[in-house]
Amino acid sequence: MDTQQKDLSYFKLRLQELLNNSFPELAHDQKFIDERSSWASNAYEGAFTAGNSIEQCEHYANYILFENLHFSKFDTVFQVVCNEFDSIMADEELRPFALKMFPVCESVFARYELTDDFTSDTEFDLLYTELTGTIAIWIEENGLQ
Repeated sequence: MDTQQKDLSYFKLRLQELLNNSFPELAHDQKFIDERSSWASNAYEGAFTAGNSIEQCEHYANYILFENLHFSKFDTVFQVVCNEFDSIMADEELRPFALKMFPVCESVFARYELTDDFTSDTEFDLLYTELTGTIAIWIEENGLQ
């Protein structure tokens, strides 16, 4: 296996792990994963060839690999479920329930301009409150199922 293939699989695995955990809506988008991984690998290789330090090469590659993947809508829904509804379900039910609520909450996210640093934005608290209300209403109408 040449180093380019090794680098590419390394970046694919890192990206896939992030997507599985925080961006389930992208976790099966093979084109996205292949493109991002390839771009990151090429950036790393180019930076290394240009004489940059390993740390700088990793910085360039990570910037490309994780671009626009710092704020996770799913992580936010999961945070709301864990913080606000953990007393009504078992710990092992929290993530599956958050996955169920994720599409229910899409309309709430659509009302906000989401950026990578949105959690530090003043509107994050409002989003959090709206998500809590949306999930509470859903539970009231549908139960925990």
